[in-house]
Amino acid sequence: MTEVTVAIQDFLAQKRIAVAGVSSGKGIPANAIYCRLRDTGHTVFAVNPSRTTAEGDPCYPDLQSLPEKVDAVVAATSPKGTESIVQQCVALGIPRVWIHQSLKSFGTSVSDEAVRLCRENNITVIPGGCPMMFCEPVDVAHKCMRWLSRVTGNLPASV
Repeated sequence: MTEVTVAIQDFLAQKRIAVAGVSSGKGIPANAIYCRLRDTGHTVFAVNPSRTTAEGDPCYPDLQSLPEKVDAVVAATSPKGTESIVQQCVALGIPRVWIHQSLKSFGTSVSDEAVRLCRENNITVIPGGCPMMFCEPVDVAHKCMRWLSRVTGNLPASV
């Protein structure tokens, strides 16, 4: 088993996960990730400073405002937003961050600075890919994305 596979399994085994970037509207990656994690039994917290609710649940302005400490964070924001999320993770001692990246042509949340901050602060970071490609049951679209990402070398290669 590769280091990335272990990190992905460990991340998805966590019970309390925050998803940064949850917003309003259809087709928002953070919303889809939030709903999938919620539907698979995780306790999830939506984070977005511009929202008070998301997907029918409370939405918090930052990680410090969450009602309980989380074990992991998915960052599905702009790369600059990801840097802010990682700084909050450092301050709060959150040990796992998954930085979302869609297929290359659809955008990324990955920031080299955020990845560096994670590594310097002993935060396990998955820099790219999408939790929905690994969170069972995986839908057909995300199975195809996982395959395509693997074939094109766009899955995270290291943590």
